[in-house]
Amino acid sequence: MASTETTKPSGAGREEPPSEDSTEQRSGNDLAGLEAGLDALESPTTATRTPFGRVLLGKAVPPLVAVALVIVLWQLAYSLNLKEDYQLPSPLQVGDAIRDLWLKGTLLDFVWTSVSRGLLGFVVAIAIGTPLGLLVAKVRFVRAAIGPILTGLQSLPSVAWVPAAIIWFGLTDSMIYAVVLLGAVPSIANGLVSGVDQVPPLYLRAGRVIGATGFAGVRHVLLPAALPGYLAGLKQGWAFSWRSLMAAEIIAHSPDLGAGLGQLLENGRTYQDMSMVLSAILLILVVGIAIDLLVFAPLERRVLRSRGLLVNR
Repeated sequence: MASTETTKPSGAGREEPPSEDSTEQRSGNDLAGLEAGLDALESPTTATRTPFGRVLLGKAVPPLVAVALVIVLWQLAYSLNLKEDYQLPSPLQVGDAIRDLWLKGTLLDFVWTSVSRGLLGFVVAIAIGTPLGLLVAKVRFVRAAIGPILTGLQSLPSVAWVPAAIIWFGLTDSMIYAVVLLGAVPSIANGLVSGVDQVPPLYLRAGRVIGATGFAGVRHVLLPAALPGYLAGLKQGWAFSWRSLMAAEIIAHSPDLGAGLGQLLENGRTYQDMSMVLSAILLILVVGIAIDLLVFAPLERRVLRSRGLLVNR
Protein backbone atom coordinates (compact mmCIF):
# COMPACT_ATOMS: atom_id res chain seq x y z
CA MET A 1 0.00 0.00 0.00
CA ALA A 2 1.38 3.25 -1.09
CA SER A 3 2.20 5.79 1.57
CA THR A 4 0.09 8.94 1.57
CA GLU A 5 2.69 11.07 3.43
CA THR A 6 4.32 13.78 1.44
CA THR A 7 7.88 14.70 1.96
CA LYS A 8 8.43 18.30 3.12
CA PRO A 9 11.01 20.33 1.37
CA SER A 10 14.22 20.65 3.26
CA GLY A 11 13.66 24.36 3.79
CA ALA A 12 10.09 24.05 5.14
CA GLY A 13 9.54 24.82 8.83
CA ARG A 14 12.42 27.28 9.04
CA GLU A 15 11.66 31.08 9.02
CA GLU A 16 13.59 33.19 6.63
CA PRO A 17 15.91 35.63 8.48
CA PRO A 18 14.83 39.27 8.01
CA SER A 19 16.55 40.97 5.17
CA GLU A 20 18.64 44.13 5.58
CA ASP A 21 16.04 46.15 3.70
CA SER A 22 13.22 45.16 6.07
CA THR A 23 15.42 45.93 9.13
CA GLU A 24 16.25 49.39 7.82
CA GLN A 25 12.59 50.03 7.02
CA ARG A 26 11.50 49.02 10.54
CA SER A 27 14.14 51.20 12.24
CA GLY A 28 13.15 54.07 9.96
CA ASN A 29 9.52 53.68 11.03
CA ASP A 30 10.59 53.63 14.69
CA LEU A 31 12.58 56.83 14.25
CA ALA A 32 9.69 58.49 12.46
CA GLY A 33 7.34 57.52 15.29
CA LEU A 34 9.79 58.81 17.89
CA GLU A 35 10.14 62.14 16.07
CA ALA A 36 6.37 62.45 15.78
CA GLY A 37 6.03 61.83 19.52
CA LEU A 38 8.66 64.45 20.34
CA ASP A 39 6.97 66.95 18.04
CA ALA A 40 3.68 66.28 19.81
CA LEU A 41 5.31 66.92 23.17
CA GLU A 42 6.92 70.16 22.00
CA SER A 43 3.86 71.53 20.25
CA PRO A 44 1.52 73.54 22.51
CA THR A 45 -1.63 71.78 23.55
CA THR A 46 -4.74 73.34 22.13
CA ALA A 47 -6.38 75.24 24.96
CA THR A 48 -10.07 74.66 25.36
CA ARG A 49 -12.00 77.69 26.51
CA THR A 50 -13.45 77.14 29.94
CA PRO A 51 -17.15 78.00 30.17
CA PHE A 52 -17.86 81.34 31.83
CA GLY A 53 -20.04 79.71 34.46
CA ARG A 54 -17.25 77.41 35.55
CA VAL A 55 -14.77 80.30 35.69
CA LEU A 56 -17.19 82.31 37.79
CA LEU A 57 -17.81 79.37 40.08
CA GLY A 58 -14.14 78.58 40.51
CA LYS A 59 -12.68 82.07 40.89
CA ALA A 60 -15.38 84.49 42.00
CA VAL A 61 -17.53 82.43 44.32
CA PRO A 62 -14.83 81.28 46.82
CA PRO A 63 -13.61 84.84 47.61
CA LEU A 64 -17.20 86.04 47.96
CA VAL A 65 -17.96 83.18 50.33
CA ALA A 66 -14.87 84.04 52.38
CA VAL A 67 -15.87 87.72 52.55
CA ALA A 68 -19.40 86.79 53.56
CA LEU A 69 -18.04 84.51 56.29
CA VAL A 70 -15.84 87.30 57.66
CA ILE A 71 -18.78 89.70 57.71
CA VAL A 72 -20.96 87.15 59.50
CA LEU A 73 -18.30 86.54 62.15
CA TRP A 74 -17.75 90.28 62.48
CA GLN A 75 -21.45 90.89 62.98
CA LEU A 76 -21.62 88.02 65.47
CA ALA A 77 -18.77 89.53 67.50
CA TYR A 78 -20.57 92.87 67.48
CA SER A 79 -23.87 91.30 68.53
CA LEU A 80 -22.18 89.45 71.41
CA ASN A 81 -20.67 92.73 72.67
CA LEU A 82 -17.14 91.34 72.70
CA LYS A 83 -15.96 94.96 72.52
CA GLU A 84 -17.62 98.31 73.11
CA ASP A 85 -19.28 99.99 70.15
CA TYR A 86 -16.55 102.62 69.85
CA GLN A 87 -13.94 99.84 69.73
CA LEU A 88 -15.70 97.42 67.41
CA PRO A 89 -18.39 98.98 65.20
CA SER A 90 -20.70 96.81 63.16
CA PRO A 91 -20.19 96.17 59.43
CA LEU A 92 -23.18 98.41 58.77
CA GLN A 93 -21.58 101.30 60.65
CA VAL A 94 -18.37 100.93 58.66
CA GLY A 95 -20.39 100.81 55.46
CA ASP A 96 -22.13 104.04 56.52
CA ALA A 97 -18.73 105.68 57.09
CA ILE A 98 -17.60 104.75 53.58
CA ARG A 99 -20.89 106.02 52.17
CA ASP A 100 -20.45 109.34 53.98
CA LEU A 101 -17.01 109.74 52.40
CA TRP A 102 -18.57 109.05 49.01
CA LEU A 103 -21.37 111.55 49.53
CA LYS A 104 -18.88 114.20 50.66
CA GLY A 105 -16.90 113.62 47.46
CA THR A 106 -13.66 112.85 49.30
CA LEU A 107 -13.50 109.08 48.92
CA LEU A 108 -12.01 109.07 45.42
CA ASP A 109 -9.62 111.86 46.39
CA PHE A 110 -8.18 109.74 49.22
CA VAL A 111 -7.87 106.69 46.97
CA TRP A 112 -6.42 108.51 43.96
CA THR A 113 -3.84 110.40 46.00
CA SER A 114 -2.41 107.15 47.38
CA VAL A 115 -2.72 105.13 44.16
CA SER A 116 -1.06 107.81 42.01
CA ARG A 117 1.81 108.11 44.46
CA GLY A 118 2.21 104.36 44.71
CA LEU A 119 2.19 103.77 40.94
CA LEU A 120 4.58 106.63 40.17
CA GLY A 121 6.99 105.53 42.89
CA PHE A 122 6.76 101.93 41.68
CA VAL A 123 7.57 102.88 38.07
CA VAL A 124 10.63 104.84 39.21
CA ALA A 125 11.63 101.88 41.41
CA ILE A 126 11.49 99.59 38.34
CA ALA A 127 13.68 102.03 36.39
CA ILE A 128 16.26 101.95 39.19
CA GLY A 129 15.95 98.37 40.41
CA THR A 130 16.17 96.66 36.99
CA PRO A 131 19.64 97.89 35.93
CA LEU A 132 20.83 97.55 39.52
CA GLY A 133 19.68 93.93 39.60
CA LEU A 134 21.39 93.18 36.28
CA LEU A 135 24.60 94.77 37.54
CA VAL A 136 24.55 92.76 40.76
CA ALA A 137 23.70 89.54 38.92
CA LYS A 138 26.40 89.79 36.24
CA VAL A 139 29.34 91.54 37.95
CA ARG A 140 30.91 89.41 40.67
CA PHE A 141 32.58 92.30 42.52
CA VAL A 142 29.35 94.30 42.61
CA ARG A 143 27.45 91.30 43.93
CA ALA A 144 29.98 90.78 46.70
CA ALA A 145 29.84 94.47 47.63
CA ILE A 146 26.15 95.32 47.22
CA GLY A 147 24.30 91.99 47.38
CA PRO A 148 24.24 91.71 51.20
CA ILE A 149 23.25 95.37 51.49
CA LEU A 150 20.26 94.85 49.19
CA THR A 151 19.17 91.85 51.23
CA GLY A 152 19.49 93.86 54.44
CA LEU A 153 17.52 96.78 52.99
CA GLN A 154 14.78 94.39 51.87
CA SER A 155 14.36 93.08 55.40
CA LEU A 156 14.41 96.56 56.96
CA PRO A 157 10.90 97.79 57.92
CA SER A 158 9.83 100.63 55.65
CA VAL A 159 8.64 102.75 58.56
CA ALA A 160 12.26 103.05 59.73
CA TRP A 161 13.02 105.29 56.73
CA VAL A 162 10.27 107.82 57.45
CA PRO A 163 12.06 109.88 60.16
CA ALA A 164 15.25 110.02 58.09
CA ALA A 165 13.34 111.00 54.93
CA ILE A 166 11.53 113.80 56.82
CA ILE A 167 14.89 115.20 57.97
CA TRP A 168 16.39 114.91 54.49
CA PHE A 169 13.49 116.22 52.38
CA GLY A 170 11.07 117.84 54.82
CA LEU A 171 7.30 117.33 54.64
CA THR A 172 7.16 117.16 50.86
CA ASP A 173 6.24 114.65 48.19
CA SER A 174 9.96 113.92 47.74
CA MET A 175 10.00 112.50 51.25
CA ILE A 176 7.16 110.10 50.43
CA TYR A 177 8.73 108.97 47.15
CA ALA A 178 12.08 108.44 48.86
CA VAL A 179 10.45 106.07 51.36
CA VAL A 180 8.66 104.23 48.54
CA LEU A 181 11.87 103.81 46.54
CA LEU A 182 13.87 102.61 49.53
CA GLY A 183 11.18 100.00 50.17
CA ALA A 184 10.67 98.79 46.58
CA VAL A 185 14.06 98.95 44.82
CA PRO A 186 15.79 96.20 46.89
CA SER A 187 12.92 93.75 46.28
CA ILE A 188 12.89 94.38 42.53
CA ALA A 189 16.68 94.08 42.24
CA ASN A 190 16.83 90.90 44.34
CA GLY A 191 13.98 89.36 42.33
CA LEU A 192 15.86 89.97 39.08
CA VAL A 193 19.08 88.58 40.58
CA SER A 194 17.22 85.42 41.60
CA GLY A 195 15.72 85.09 38.13
CA VAL A 196 19.10 85.51 36.42
CA ASP A 197 20.69 82.94 38.71
CA GLN A 198 18.09 80.38 37.60
CA VAL A 199 18.74 80.85 33.85
CA PRO A 200 20.41 77.70 32.41
CA PRO A 201 23.91 78.48 31.08
CA LEU A 202 22.97 76.69 27.85
CA TYR A 203 20.60 79.57 26.99
CA LEU A 204 23.40 82.11 27.28
CA ARG A 205 25.78 80.00 25.20
CA ALA A 206 23.12 79.52 22.54
CA GLY A 207 22.52 83.28 22.50
CA ARG A 208 26.22 83.96 21.96
CA VAL A 209 26.29 81.45 19.10
CA ILE A 210 23.57 83.34 17.22
CA GLY A 211 25.21 86.68 17.96
CA ALA A 212 23.05 87.84 20.90
CA THR A 213 25.75 89.49 22.98
CA GLY A 214 25.87 92.65 25.04
CA PHE A 215 22.61 94.56 25.24
CA ALA A 216 20.99 92.31 22.61
CA GLY A 217 21.77 89.25 24.72
CA VAL A 218 20.28 90.89 27.80
CA ARG A 219 17.15 91.96 25.95
CA HIS A 220 16.47 88.86 23.88
CA VAL A 221 17.94 86.04 26.01
CA LEU A 222 18.66 86.96 29.63
CA LEU A 223 15.59 88.99 30.57
CA PRO A 224 13.04 86.67 28.89
CA ALA A 225 14.66 83.64 30.53
CA ALA A 226 14.72 85.37 33.94
CA LEU A 227 11.16 86.71 33.58
CA PRO A 228 9.46 84.44 36.20
CA GLY A 229 11.87 85.49 38.95
CA TYR A 230 11.78 89.11 37.78
CA LEU A 231 7.99 89.12 37.85
CA ALA A 232 8.01 87.72 41.39
CA GLY A 233 10.38 90.53 42.36
CA LEU A 234 8.08 93.12 40.78
CA LYS A 235 5.10 91.73 42.66
CA GLN A 236 6.96 91.84 45.94
CA GLY A 237 8.32 95.28 45.08
CA TRP A 238 4.79 96.61 44.64
CA ALA A 239 3.79 95.17 48.01
CA PHE A 240 6.77 96.87 49.66
CA SER A 241 6.11 100.18 47.91
CA TRP A 242 2.45 100.15 48.95
CA ARG A 243 3.34 99.40 52.55
CA SER A 244 6.07 102.05 52.54
CA LEU A 245 3.63 104.60 51.16
CA MET A 246 1.09 103.87 53.88
CA ALA A 247 3.78 104.21 56.57
CA ALA A 248 4.88 107.58 55.17
CA GLU A 249 1.31 108.89 54.89
CA ILE A 250 0.45 107.81 58.44
CA ILE A 251 3.47 109.48 60.05
CA ALA A 252 3.94 112.61 57.92
CA HIS A 253 1.27 115.32 58.19
CA SER A 254 1.19 118.50 56.15
CA PRO A 255 -1.46 120.39 54.14
CA ASP A 256 1.00 120.46 51.23
CA LEU A 257 1.13 116.65 51.10
CA GLY A 258 -2.53 116.12 50.44
CA ALA A 259 -4.62 113.44 52.06
CA GLY A 260 -4.23 109.80 51.11
CA LEU A 261 -5.52 106.60 52.64
CA GLY A 262 -2.77 106.61 55.25
CA GLN A 263 -3.83 110.10 56.32
CA LEU A 264 -7.44 108.91 56.52
CA LEU A 265 -6.34 106.08 58.77
CA GLU A 266 -4.42 108.45 61.03
CA ASN A 267 -7.38 110.85 61.16
CA GLY A 268 -9.56 108.03 62.42
CA ARG A 269 -7.06 107.26 65.17
CA THR A 270 -6.80 110.94 66.13
CA TYR A 271 -10.56 111.34 66.42
CA GLN A 272 -11.01 107.93 68.07
CA ASP A 273 -13.37 107.03 65.22
CA MET A 274 -13.06 103.28 64.81
CA SER A 275 -15.49 103.25 61.88
CA MET A 276 -13.16 105.57 59.97
CA VAL A 277 -10.15 103.46 60.95
CA LEU A 278 -11.73 100.25 59.67
CA SER A 279 -12.95 102.04 56.55
CA ALA A 280 -9.40 103.14 55.74
CA ILE A 281 -8.07 99.62 56.39
CA LEU A 282 -10.67 98.12 54.06
CA LEU A 283 -9.90 100.65 51.32
CA ILE A 284 -6.16 99.98 51.60
CA LEU A 285 -6.85 96.25 51.38
CA VAL A 286 -9.18 96.63 48.40
CA VAL A 287 -6.64 98.70 46.45
CA GLY A 288 -3.88 96.16 47.10
CA ILE A 289 -6.08 93.26 45.97
CA ALA A 290 -7.29 95.17 42.90
CA ILE A 291 -3.72 95.93 41.72
CA ASP A 292 -2.79 92.28 42.13
CA LEU A 293 -5.84 90.99 40.24
CA LEU A 294 -5.76 93.59 37.45
CA VAL A 295 -2.01 93.85 36.85
CA PHE A 296 0.09 91.05 38.28
CA ALA A 297 -2.30 88.09 37.95
CA PRO A 298 -2.76 88.56 34.15
CA LEU A 299 1.00 89.00 33.68
CA GLU A 300 1.65 85.86 35.71
CA ARG A 301 -0.87 83.85 33.68
CA ARG A 302 0.62 85.09 30.43
CA VAL A 303 4.17 84.16 31.43
CA LEU A 304 3.13 80.70 32.64
CA ARG A 305 1.01 80.07 29.55
CA SER A 306 3.86 81.08 27.22
CA ARG A 307 6.02 78.44 28.91
CA GLY A 308 3.37 75.72 28.63
CA LEU A 309 2.69 75.68 32.38
CA LEU A 310 -0.83 77.09 32.22
CA VAL A 311 -2.92 75.63 29.44
CA ASN A 312 -6.55 75.33 30.47
CA ARG A 313 -6.84 78.26 32.91
